[in-house]
Amino acid sequence: MERQSRTCGVRRRTLLKAGAAAAAVQLVAPFVLTARGEAAMGEGDRMIYRTLGRTGLKVSAAGLGGGGFSRLGLAKGKTEAEVVALIRLALDLGVNIIDTAASYGTEAVIGQALKSVRRDRLVITTKASPAKYASWELFTPEKVVASIDNSLRQLRTDYLDVLQLHAVAPQIYEKTREAIYPAVLREKEKGKLRFIGITEAAPYDLDHKMLARALAEDDIWDTAMVAFNMMHQNARAGVFSKTMARKVGTLIMFAVRGIFAQPERLTAEVRALAAGGQLPKWLGDSPDPLGFLVHEGGASSIIDAAYRFVRDEPGVDVVLFGTSDPGHLREDIASLKKPPLPAADRQQIVTLFGHLVGVGIEAPKRGAGAPAPEQP
Repeated sequence: MERQSRTCGVRRRTLLKAGAAAAAVQLVAPFVLTARGEAAMGEGDRMIYRTLGRTGLKVSAAGLGGGGFSRLGLAKGKTEAEVVALIRLALDLGVNIIDTAASYGTEAVIGQALKSVRRDRLVITTKASPAKYASWELFTPEKVVASIDNSLRQLRTDYLDVLQLHAVAPQIYEKTREAIYPAVLREKEKGKLRFIGITEAAPYDLDHKMLARALAEDDIWDTAMVAFNMMHQNARAGVFSKTMARKVGTLIMFAVRGIFAQPERLTAEVRALAAGGQLPKWLGDSPDPLGFLVHEGGASSIIDAAYRFVRDEPGVDVVLFGTSDPGHLREDIASLKKPPLPAADRQQIVTLFGHLVGVGIEAPKRGAGAPAPEQP
């Protein structure tokens, strides 16, 4: 996750040593292969591996995202060689799932980074996206097929593990199901992809209306991408209960993104929420409102707490993170390997912030992620 003044205003402590991460593990691989093919355990302790719902795919709990505000560094002026090195570092540290989209502009560099890696050691998910179109009405079955074919070329692979229909707003879910899904299913039958998923247009669907409908009415989606973080927890009741019941694999976006990586912004947001009566006054008065999470035996930083909180939510399979900085990448992965947060800290997060909606959920710029859907 990109940071602004990562350590400014946020207390940092020495990262916890190896050993206790197994408490959070659903399925731990005995080893993983690095980009060079050697056995590796990651840095410190084992990477956590889980089963991605009904797909049966064994995936790392830490998933490298190719979108967001940095787009693996391409949006920040990084060279292709630097981005390739970043991706390979993630693989060396145990990450085996990489998520991107046709609209992110990162498929080609991901393909370059993965070209010498054994395909059966990777899980590649991408998205057929309407981001380059003015309206979902222009995103036709033919364009979806063309997007899939282009993704295969860019990623240098014969098949996609998961093809997700991207940023589906509530008002176009029916069209997605009736017109777009059948076209993708035909491509699946041709062997171009293994599973089909759907992602919400989170900044424009804060109550998860599209996923609530999709999971209630249909049993056709193998995965779902969901927005969830310490201050946007409403997927707990509205989404995760249904994904677990239907064995739909989940990929989580917005776990950190901007707000938890920017201390001044976080403090201002909490102060505003307290002034509006949505949070206790003592939080609004604190110069470090989430500092209670940072202590010996607890989180090493707010970012660390944010990742670990999301990772251990029942119903969460993969927590996506993105960065352009190798040091931040190491820290993010280290957080996602750690033991669970103390139970008291986790409960405090739920008690204080469980009622909030939409905090930290912001739309990326056009071309860097989901488009702004047409409003009904």
